[in-house]
Amino acid sequence: MALMITEACINCDVCEPECPNDAIKMGPEIYEIDPMKCTECVGHTGVPQCQEVCPVDCIPLNPKYSETQRELWEKYHRLMEEQRSESS
Repeated sequence: MALMITEACINCDVCEPECPNDAIKMGPEIYEIDPMKCTECVGHTGVPQCQEVCPVDCIPLNPKYSETQRELWEKYHRLMEEQRSESS
């Protein structure tokens, strides 16, 4: 599953730089996670870094995006391939 940021977010700015997939961006009012880029840090650390640093615990799983571990790995590989293509 991708993660999401709830309205409990205090915009402390600590999650955005921790995301290895650049999935976290400032939205109109709070930070938001792009579910197409979120792998829950699978392929990087295996532990969601945004959740690790969040001081208010406002980053749960997003129930709209149910993914298996295999699907998260596939997404990770796709994102890495896209990054390689963009840097070429």
